[in-house]
Amino acid sequence: MAYTPVELRHITLEKGMRGYKRRAVDQLVVDIADSFEDVWRERADLADRVEVLESELEHHRERNTLLSNTLIVAERAASVAREDAARKADQIVAEAHAEARSIMRTAIGEREQLLTDSRRIRALLRSALEIVEADAAGEQADEERAEWPAREDTREFPTPAAA
Repeated sequence: MAYTPVELRHITLEKGMRGYKRRAVDQLVVDIADSFEDVWRERADLADRVEVLESELEHHRERNTLLSNTLIVAERAASVAREDAARKADQIVAEAHAEARSIMRTAIGEREQLLTDSRRIRALLRSALEIVEADAAGEQADEERAEWPAREDTREFPTPAAA
């Protein structure tokens, strides 16, 4: 039978001729020793359980620290990857803009060349038409023929920079 400290304080032993009855005291001492032994065993079991739980707790703390560090590293890697992707995207956009400007400059230059060639051809056609009209009317003069370009001159037109 297990005794609590309160029960032990309130035990009253029967008194005999020379003090307390020996059998009752001996039985009380045996019961208290059994109760103390049970408590001592339970305390040892609880101490072992506390050790196991503390070990598990330490293991979980280490895992938590490891997971936290892994999460931090992953967040940093994701941030670096995002920044790198944004940087590359900006670079691609800048290169695309530069190429678009280059294409526009080339197209404008070609347009100007075509306009210059078109004006030159119109002028040559007008001159040729005037010569044909003058020839048809019989009024063709020698100096007008001198203005007409030779056939070799009309095959290739100089670029606007050379003109």
